[in-house]
Amino acid sequence: MGIWYATREDVKSAQDFKETARSDAKVDRVIESASRSIEALCHRRFYPMLATRRFDFPREDTSKSWRLWLDSNELISVSSMTSGSTPITAGEYLLRRSDDLDEPPYTRVEVDLDSSATFGGSSTQQAVTITGLYGFRNDESAAGSVVGSIDTSAVRLEVTDSSAIGVGSLLRIGTERLTVTAKSQKDTGQNLQTPLTASVGEVTVAVGDGTTFSIGEVILVDAERMLITDIGGNNLFVKRSWDGTVLAAHTNSDIYAPRTLTVSRGVLGTTPNAISNGASIARWDPPGPVRELCIAEALNSLQQTSAGYARTAGSGENERELKLYGLSSLRSSVYATYGRMARLRVV
Repeated sequence: MGIWYATREDVKSAQDFKETARSDAKVDRVIESASRSIEALCHRRFYPMLATRRFDFPREDTSKSWRLWLDSNELISVSSMTSGSTPITAGEYLLRRSDDLDEPPYTRVEVDLDSSATFGGSSTQQAVTITGLYGFRNDESAAGSVVGSIDTSAVRLEVTDSSAIGVGSLLRIGTERLTVTAKSQKDTGQNLQTPLTASVGEVTVAVGDGTTFSIGEVILVDAERMLITDIGGNNLFVKRSWDGTVLAAHTNSDIYAPRTLTVSRGVLGTTPNAISNGASIARWDPPGPVRELCIAEALNSLQQTSAGYARTAGSGENERELKLYGLSSLRSSVYATYGRMARLRVV
Protein backbone atom coordinates (compact mmCIF):
# COMPACT_ATOMS: atom_id res chain seq x y z
CA MET A 1 0.00 0.00 0.00
CA GLY A 2 1.47 3.32 -1.10
CA ILE A 3 0.46 6.75 0.19
CA TRP A 4 -3.11 7.57 -0.81
CA TYR A 5 -4.64 10.96 -1.63
CA ALA A 6 -8.10 9.95 -0.40
CA THR A 7 -9.33 7.51 2.21
CA ARG A 8 -11.54 4.47 1.89
CA GLU A 9 -14.23 6.37 3.77
CA ASP A 10 -14.04 9.31 1.30
CA VAL A 11 -14.87 7.04 -1.63
CA LYS A 12 -17.44 4.89 0.12
CA SER A 13 -19.39 7.86 1.45
CA ALA A 14 -19.45 9.41 -2.03
CA GLN A 15 -20.71 6.16 -3.56
CA ASP A 16 -22.74 4.90 -0.57
CA PHE A 17 -21.03 1.51 -0.59
CA LYS A 18 -22.17 -1.02 1.95
CA GLU A 19 -19.44 -2.02 4.43
CA THR A 20 -18.25 -5.45 3.30
CA ALA A 21 -14.81 -6.99 3.00
CA ARG A 22 -15.38 -7.44 -0.74
CA SER A 23 -16.21 -3.80 -1.36
CA ASP A 24 -13.35 -2.66 0.89
CA ALA A 25 -10.80 -4.59 -1.18
CA LYS A 26 -12.26 -3.18 -4.40
CA VAL A 27 -12.25 0.40 -3.10
CA ASP A 28 -8.70 0.10 -1.77
CA ARG A 29 -7.50 -1.14 -5.15
CA VAL A 30 -8.96 1.77 -7.11
CA ILE A 31 -7.70 4.37 -4.60
CA GLU A 32 -4.17 2.99 -4.95
CA SER A 33 -4.49 3.12 -8.74
CA ALA A 34 -5.95 6.65 -8.69
CA SER A 35 -3.19 7.94 -6.40
CA ARG A 36 -0.44 6.63 -8.66
CA SER A 37 -2.24 8.01 -11.75
CA ILE A 38 -2.31 11.48 -10.20
CA GLU A 39 1.42 11.32 -9.54
CA ALA A 40 2.02 10.35 -13.16
CA LEU A 41 -0.26 13.16 -14.35
CA CYS A 42 1.42 15.85 -12.25
CA HIS A 43 4.99 14.48 -12.36
CA ARG A 44 5.34 14.79 -8.59
CA ARG A 45 4.59 13.14 -5.26
CA PHE A 46 2.65 15.28 -2.84
CA TYR A 47 3.33 13.59 0.51
CA PRO A 48 6.23 14.56 2.83
CA MET A 49 9.17 12.18 3.09
CA LEU A 50 12.20 12.49 5.37
CA ALA A 51 15.27 11.52 3.37
CA THR A 52 18.94 12.16 2.63
CA ARG A 53 19.69 12.66 -1.06
CA ARG A 54 22.87 13.46 -2.95
CA PHE A 55 23.30 15.72 -5.95
CA ASP A 56 26.00 16.61 -8.43
CA PHE A 57 27.03 20.15 -7.63
CA PRO A 58 26.78 22.77 -10.39
CA ARG A 59 29.77 22.76 -12.73
CA GLU A 60 32.32 25.48 -12.09
CA ASP A 61 32.38 26.45 -15.77
CA THR A 62 28.77 27.64 -15.70
CA SER A 63 27.60 31.11 -14.73
CA LYS A 64 25.29 29.72 -12.04
CA SER A 65 27.62 27.48 -10.02
CA TRP A 66 25.91 28.78 -6.87
CA ARG A 67 22.49 27.40 -7.93
CA LEU A 68 21.47 23.75 -7.51
CA TRP A 69 18.34 22.60 -9.31
CA LEU A 70 16.41 19.89 -7.44
CA ASP A 71 14.16 18.81 -10.35
CA SER A 72 11.85 16.05 -9.01
CA ASN A 73 13.45 16.19 -5.54
CA GLU A 74 11.31 19.09 -4.34
CA LEU A 75 11.98 20.24 -0.78
CA ILE A 76 9.66 21.26 2.01
CA SER A 77 12.41 21.97 4.56
CA VAL A 78 16.10 21.23 5.17
CA SER A 79 17.64 19.67 8.27
CA SER A 80 21.28 19.69 7.12
CA MET A 81 23.36 20.30 4.01
CA THR A 82 26.97 19.62 3.13
CA SER A 83 29.09 20.20 0.05
CA GLY A 84 31.93 17.70 -0.01
CA SER A 85 32.71 17.43 3.69
CA THR A 86 31.93 21.08 4.44
CA PRO A 87 28.62 21.95 6.16
CA ILE A 88 26.49 24.68 4.64
CA THR A 89 24.49 26.23 7.46
CA ALA A 90 20.97 27.66 7.38
CA GLY A 91 22.23 31.22 7.00
CA GLU A 92 24.38 30.32 4.00
CA TYR A 93 21.74 29.08 1.56
CA LEU A 94 18.34 30.08 0.20
CA LEU A 95 15.44 27.81 -0.71
CA ARG A 96 13.73 29.08 -3.84
CA ARG A 97 10.97 28.07 -6.27
CA SER A 98 10.38 29.02 -9.87
CA ASP A 99 7.66 31.59 -9.13
CA ASP A 100 9.73 33.00 -6.22
CA LEU A 101 6.98 32.44 -3.64
CA ASP A 102 8.47 31.91 -0.21
CA GLU A 103 6.77 28.59 0.51
CA PRO A 104 7.17 24.93 -0.49
CA PRO A 105 7.65 23.18 -2.76
CA TYR A 106 11.18 24.52 -3.26
CA THR A 107 12.69 23.61 -6.62
CA ARG A 108 16.24 24.89 -6.18
CA VAL A 109 18.86 25.70 -3.55
CA GLU A 110 21.09 28.74 -3.94
CA VAL A 111 24.20 29.59 -1.98
CA ASP A 112 23.83 33.01 -0.35
CA LEU A 113 26.34 35.09 -2.33
CA ASP A 114 26.92 37.28 0.72
CA SER A 115 28.28 34.26 2.60
CA SER A 116 31.55 32.36 2.21
CA ALA A 117 29.78 29.08 1.36
CA THR A 118 30.22 27.41 -2.03
CA PHE A 119 29.15 24.28 -3.82
CA GLY A 120 32.46 22.48 -4.26
CA GLY A 121 34.59 19.54 -3.24
CA SER A 122 37.03 16.97 -4.51
CA SER A 123 34.45 15.47 -6.88
CA THR A 124 31.55 16.98 -8.77
CA GLN A 125 29.44 13.80 -8.57
CA GLN A 126 27.16 13.26 -5.58
CA ALA A 127 29.03 16.00 -3.76
CA VAL A 128 26.09 17.91 -2.27
CA THR A 129 24.18 16.06 0.45
CA ILE A 130 20.83 17.39 1.65
CA THR A 131 18.84 15.86 4.51
CA GLY A 132 15.34 17.21 4.82
CA LEU A 133 11.64 16.82 4.21
CA TYR A 134 11.01 16.19 0.51
CA GLY A 135 7.63 16.57 -1.17
CA PHE A 136 5.03 19.13 -2.15
CA ARG A 137 3.79 20.47 1.18
CA ASN A 138 3.30 19.39 4.78
CA ASP A 139 -0.23 20.61 5.55
CA GLU A 140 -1.64 18.98 8.68
CA SER A 141 -4.86 18.95 10.71
CA ALA A 142 -5.46 17.92 14.31
CA ALA A 143 -6.94 14.42 14.47
CA GLY A 144 -7.53 13.71 18.15
CA SER A 145 -5.17 11.93 20.50
CA VAL A 146 -3.94 8.49 21.49
CA VAL A 147 -5.71 6.37 24.11
CA GLY A 148 -3.25 4.20 26.03
CA SER A 149 0.46 3.66 25.40
CA ILE A 150 2.17 1.40 22.86
CA ASP A 151 5.78 0.35 22.26
CA THR A 152 7.77 0.54 19.05
CA SER A 153 6.58 -2.84 17.73
CA ALA A 154 2.81 -2.50 18.31
CA VAL A 155 0.65 -2.03 15.20
CA ARG A 156 -2.73 -1.41 16.87
CA LEU A 157 -3.52 2.04 18.15
CA GLU A 158 -6.60 3.38 19.94
CA VAL A 159 -7.69 6.97 19.32
CA THR A 160 -10.24 9.44 20.67
CA ASP A 161 -11.80 10.49 17.33
CA SER A 162 -12.50 8.13 14.45
CA SER A 163 -14.16 10.82 12.32
CA ALA A 164 -10.87 12.56 11.53
CA ILE A 165 -9.02 9.41 10.45
CA GLY A 166 -9.77 6.97 7.65
CA VAL A 167 -8.17 3.92 6.10
CA GLY A 168 -5.36 5.40 4.03
CA SER A 169 -4.76 8.42 6.27
CA LEU A 170 -1.16 9.49 6.81
CA LEU A 171 -0.63 10.41 10.46
CA ARG A 172 2.18 11.95 12.47
CA ILE A 173 2.63 11.30 16.19
CA GLY A 174 5.69 13.15 17.48
CA THR A 175 8.39 12.58 14.86
CA GLU A 176 6.97 9.28 13.59
CA ARG A 177 4.69 8.95 10.58
CA LEU A 178 2.17 6.13 10.30
CA THR A 179 -0.33 4.99 7.68
CA VAL A 180 -3.71 3.56 8.60
CA THR A 181 -4.38 0.18 6.99
CA ALA A 182 -7.56 -0.82 8.87
CA LYS A 183 -10.09 0.36 11.46
CA SER A 184 -12.06 -1.78 13.89
CA GLN A 185 -14.72 -1.20 16.50
CA LYS A 186 -14.00 -0.21 20.09
CA ASP A 187 -16.48 -0.02 22.95
CA THR A 188 -16.84 3.68 23.84
CA GLY A 189 -17.88 2.74 27.38
CA GLN A 190 -21.26 4.39 26.89
CA ASN A 191 -24.79 3.04 26.46
CA LEU A 192 -28.07 4.30 25.05
CA GLN A 193 -29.79 6.33 27.75
CA THR A 194 -33.23 5.99 26.13
CA PRO A 195 -34.57 3.31 23.75
CA LEU A 196 -34.65 3.81 19.99
CA THR A 197 -37.40 2.51 17.74
CA ALA A 198 -36.91 1.22 14.19
CA SER A 199 -37.83 4.58 12.64
CA VAL A 200 -35.67 6.76 10.38
CA GLY A 201 -37.38 9.76 11.96
CA GLU A 202 -36.05 8.95 15.40
CA VAL A 203 -32.62 10.57 15.15
CA THR A 204 -31.76 11.59 18.71
CA VAL A 205 -29.36 9.26 20.53
CA ALA A 206 -29.10 10.08 24.24
CA VAL A 207 -25.68 9.25 25.73
CA GLY A 208 -23.99 9.70 29.09
CA ASP A 209 -21.33 12.16 27.83
CA GLY A 210 -21.68 13.84 24.44
CA THR A 211 -18.20 15.42 24.65
CA THR A 212 -16.55 12.06 23.94
CA PHE A 213 -18.05 11.91 20.42
CA SER A 214 -17.38 13.97 17.28
CA ILE A 215 -19.53 15.20 14.41
CA GLY A 216 -18.88 12.95 11.42
CA GLU A 217 -18.11 9.91 13.54
CA VAL A 218 -19.94 6.68 12.74
CA ILE A 219 -21.21 4.77 15.77
CA LEU A 220 -22.35 1.16 15.92
CA VAL A 221 -25.39 0.25 18.05
CA ASP A 222 -26.05 -3.49 17.95
CA ALA A 223 -25.80 -4.14 14.18
CA GLU A 224 -26.90 -0.69 12.99
CA ARG A 225 -24.45 2.04 12.05
CA MET A 226 -25.38 5.69 12.54
CA LEU A 227 -23.64 8.84 11.29
CA ILE A 228 -23.38 11.69 13.82
CA THR A 229 -24.48 14.89 12.08
CA ASP A 230 -24.66 17.16 15.13
CA ILE A 231 -24.21 17.11 18.91
CA GLY A 232 -26.24 18.99 21.50
CA GLY A 233 -25.14 18.40 25.08
CA ASN A 234 -25.53 14.69 25.70
CA ASN A 235 -27.68 14.12 22.63
CA LEU A 236 -26.23 12.84 19.36
CA PHE A 237 -28.21 13.69 16.23
CA VAL A 238 -27.71 10.94 13.68
CA LYS A 239 -28.57 9.50 10.29
CA ARG A 240 -29.96 6.06 10.88
CA SER A 241 -29.27 2.87 8.92
CA TRP A 242 -25.93 4.25 7.71
CA ASP A 243 -23.49 2.40 5.47
CA GLY A 244 -25.95 -0.20 4.26
CA THR A 245 -26.95 -1.46 7.70
CA VAL A 246 -30.50 -2.40 8.67
CA LEU A 247 -32.75 -0.08 10.66
CA ALA A 248 -33.60 -1.67 14.02
CA ALA A 249 -34.89 -0.97 17.53
CA HIS A 250 -32.36 -0.68 20.39
CA THR A 251 -32.60 -0.65 24.18
CA ASN A 252 -29.76 0.14 26.59
CA SER A 253 -27.26 -1.05 23.98
CA ASP A 254 -23.49 -0.57 24.11
CA ILE A 255 -22.20 2.10 21.71
CA TYR A 256 -19.16 1.29 19.61
CA ALA A 257 -17.02 3.44 17.30
CA PRO A 258 -14.18 2.45 14.91
CA ARG A 259 -11.45 3.89 17.14
CA THR A 260 -8.97 1.01 16.97
CA LEU A 261 -6.52 1.52 14.12
CA THR A 262 -4.16 -0.93 12.48
CA VAL A 263 -1.14 1.03 11.30
CA SER A 264 2.13 0.73 9.44
CA ARG A 265 4.83 2.18 11.66
CA GLY A 266 7.77 4.41 10.84
CA VAL A 267 6.90 5.20 7.22
CA LEU A 268 8.41 7.79 4.85
CA GLY A 269 11.85 7.80 6.41
CA THR A 270 10.78 8.06 10.05
CA THR A 271 11.55 5.70 12.94
CA PRO A 272 9.01 3.95 15.21
CA ASN A 273 8.94 5.49 18.68
CA ALA A 274 7.13 4.53 21.87
CA ILE A 275 3.81 6.41 21.91
CA SER A 276 2.38 7.65 25.19
CA ASN A 277 -1.21 8.03 26.34
CA GLY A 278 -2.70 11.36 25.28
CA ALA A 279 -0.16 12.02 22.51
CA SER A 280 -1.54 14.39 19.87
CA ILE A 281 -2.25 13.06 16.38
CA ALA A 282 -1.69 15.17 13.26
CA ARG A 283 -3.20 14.09 9.92
CA TRP A 284 -1.47 15.04 6.66
CA ASP A 285 -3.87 16.65 4.19
CA PRO A 286 -3.26 16.48 0.43
CA PRO A 287 -4.23 19.54 -1.65
CA GLY A 288 -8.03 19.76 -1.91
CA PRO A 289 -8.31 19.38 -5.70
CA VAL A 290 -5.89 16.44 -5.63
CA ARG A 291 -8.05 14.69 -3.04
CA GLU A 292 -11.19 15.39 -5.10
CA LEU A 293 -9.58 14.03 -8.26
CA CYS A 294 -8.49 10.89 -6.41
CA ILE A 295 -12.09 10.31 -5.25
CA ALA A 296 -13.42 10.99 -8.76
CA GLU A 297 -10.89 8.66 -10.42
CA ALA A 298 -11.69 5.94 -7.89
CA LEU A 299 -15.44 6.30 -8.46
CA ASN A 300 -14.95 6.23 -12.21
CA SER A 301 -12.94 3.00 -11.94
CA LEU A 302 -15.60 1.40 -9.75
CA GLN A 303 -18.37 2.34 -12.17
CA GLN A 304 -16.38 1.21 -15.20
CA THR A 305 -15.64 -2.11 -13.51
CA SER A 306 -19.34 -2.63 -12.76
CA ALA A 307 -20.15 -1.93 -16.42
CA GLY A 308 -17.37 -4.16 -17.74
CA TYR A 309 -15.61 -1.04 -19.09
CA ALA A 310 -18.42 -0.62 -21.60
CA ARG A 311 -20.41 2.37 -20.37
CA THR A 312 -22.46 3.77 -23.22
CA ALA A 313 -25.25 6.24 -23.83
CA GLY A 314 -28.03 6.03 -26.44
CA SER A 315 -28.97 2.98 -28.47
CA GLY A 316 -28.75 1.64 -31.97
CA GLU A 317 -26.99 3.96 -34.39
CA ASN A 318 -26.92 6.66 -31.71
CA GLU A 319 -25.06 4.52 -29.18
CA ARG A 320 -21.73 6.03 -28.16
CA GLU A 321 -19.09 5.44 -25.54
CA LEU A 322 -19.77 7.51 -22.45
CA LYS A 323 -17.14 10.19 -21.88
CA LEU A 324 -16.86 11.76 -18.44
CA TYR A 325 -16.36 15.39 -19.33
CA GLY A 326 -16.55 16.49 -15.70
CA LEU A 327 -13.69 14.16 -14.79
CA SER A 328 -11.66 15.31 -17.79
CA SER A 329 -12.12 18.92 -16.69
CA LEU A 330 -11.05 18.09 -13.16
CA ARG A 331 -7.94 16.32 -14.42
CA SER A 332 -7.03 19.36 -16.52
CA SER A 333 -7.57 21.70 -13.59
CA VAL A 334 -5.38 19.63 -11.26
CA TYR A 335 -2.65 19.34 -13.88
CA ALA A 336 -2.71 23.09 -14.56
CA THR A 337 -2.49 23.88 -10.84
CA TYR A 338 -0.24 21.15 -9.51
CA GLY A 339 1.63 19.68 -12.47
CA ARG A 340 5.39 19.99 -12.03
CA MET A 341 6.94 21.89 -14.90
CA ALA A 342 10.28 20.34 -15.89
CA ARG A 343 13.19 22.63 -16.75
CA LEU A 344 13.96 20.44 -19.76
CA ARG A 345 11.47 18.20 -21.51
CA VAL A 346 12.04 16.00 -24.55
CA VAL A 347 9.09 15.24 -26.81
